Amino acid sequence: MDPHHLQALTEVLQQVRGYIYPNEVELHWGLLVVAYPYITGVVAGAFILASLERVFNVREVQPTYRLALLTALSFMLVAPLPLLAHLGHPERSFEIFLTPNLNSAMAMFGFVYAWYLAVVLLLEIWFDYRKDLVLWARAEKGPRRLIHWVLTLGATDLSERSVRFDGMAGKAITFIGIPSAFLLHGYVGFIFGSVKANPWWSSVLIPIVFLFSAMVSGIAMVLLLYMLGCLVRRVPIDMKCADKLSSFLLYALIVDFSLEALDFIHRLYEAEESIHILSQMVTTDLFLSLVVLQVLLGTLAPMGALALVTSAFHHRAVLQAPEELRRWAYFMAAVLIQIGIFSTRWNVVVGGQLFSKSLRGLTVYKIQLQGLEGFFASAGLLLLPFLILWVLVKILPPWLEAQAEPAVQGD
Repeated sequence: MDPHHLQALTEVLQQVRGYIYPNEVELHWGLLVVAYPYITGVVAGAFILASLERVFNVREVQPTYRLALLTALSFMLVAPLPLLAHLGHPERSFEIFLTPNLNSAMAMFGFVYAWYLAVVLLLEIWFDYRKDLVLWARAEKGPRRLIHWVLTLGATDLSERSVRFDGMAGKAITFIGIPSAFLLHGYVGFIFGSVKANPWWSSVLIPIVFLFSAMVSGIAMVLLLYMLGCLVRRVPIDMKCADKLSSFLLYALIVDFSLEALDFIHRLYEAEESIHILSQMVTTDLFLSLVVLQVLLGTLAPMGALALVTSAFHHRAVLQAPEELRRWAYFMAAVLIQIGIFSTRWNVVVGGQLFSKSLRGLTVYKIQLQGLEGFFASAGLLLLPFLILWVLVKILPPWLEAQAEPAVQGD
C-alpha cells in the first residue's frame, strides 16, 4: 500500500467513533463522484434554460440562448470523465456498448450520454449555427474560414426554405431535449435513491430534488457566465435578461429548498432507526458542509438577496433597486449557489457513506491531494469545462452582436 495512503487510512482509523464494520473504514466514492453529479446538473439546467427561449418564447433570455447551449455542451463533454477516472480502467468503458446490461442503471448511462450529446446537443447547436457558419465562412479568411466551412458539413444552402427548416428542426430537437435533460440528471438521482441499504439516499424524492437542484445550478452558471462575458467584452449587461434569469433562478431555488425540507420533514415523521445517527452526523461531521455552506450560504443567503432585489424590481412604484445593486446581488447569488449546489452533492455522496451499516458509528473522509482520486485531479476536471467553453466561444460566438446578417435568397 502507498505510504501516503496508509498514513491517511491511519488518521481515519484514529477518528472513527462508535461501532463500524471493517469494510466501512474507507469510503468507496470520493471527490470524483461528487464532481460527476455537479457537472451533469449544470448540463441539464443550462439546456432547460435554453429551451425557455426556443420553446416557451421567453424573449428576455434570448441573449443567453446560445451561451446556455455551449455551456451545456462544454460540461457534457467532461461529464463522463470523473466516472472513468474513478473506475481505474477507463479503456474498458466501451464494453458497456458491446455487452449492454439493461439491469444496471450505471451501465445505461453510456446510452443516455450518447443520446443526449449526439442527438440533442450537437444537432441543436448545428441547426442553430448553420446559417451563421456559412456566412462567416464566406466573409472570413485563414484558419477561421476553414474551421467554419468544415463545420457547415457541406450544407451551404441559405434559401428561405432551408433556413426555415433549420428553425423547425431546432425547435423539434428542443422538444425532445427537455425530457432528455430530465432523464440525464434524473437518472443520477435515481441511482442514489434506489440504494435501499442507505437511509440517507433511499427516498423517492431524491431524483426530483436532483432535477430542481440541476435547474438551479444551470441557470446560476449561465447567469454568472453571461455577466462575466459582458464584463470581459466591455459591453453593458442586458438588465431585462438578467432580471428575468434571476426571477427563474429564485423560483427554482424556492422549489428546490422546499423539496429538500419536505424530504427532511418526512424522515423526521417516519422516525426510522436511522434518524438518530443522521441527526448526529449533521451536527458533527457535516455541520460545515450542510448547515453552513449548503443551507445558510448556498440557499438562504442567495434566496434572500434575490427575493429582495426581485421584489423591488417588480414593485417599482414603491421601490426601484438600482442597476448596480441588482448586478452585484445577481453575481454574488450565482456564486453562492454554485457553492451550495456543490456542497449538496458532497453531502449526498460523502455524507451518505460516513455512517456505519450498524447505525452506531461514524467515520471521516480525508481528501487526498494527489492521484486520480485527489483534489488536484478533481479540481482539474471542474475547470476543464470552462476551458472547453472558452474555445467554443472563440469558434462559435454566442453573443447577439456576433450573429451574421439575415439569410439571403438562394445559395
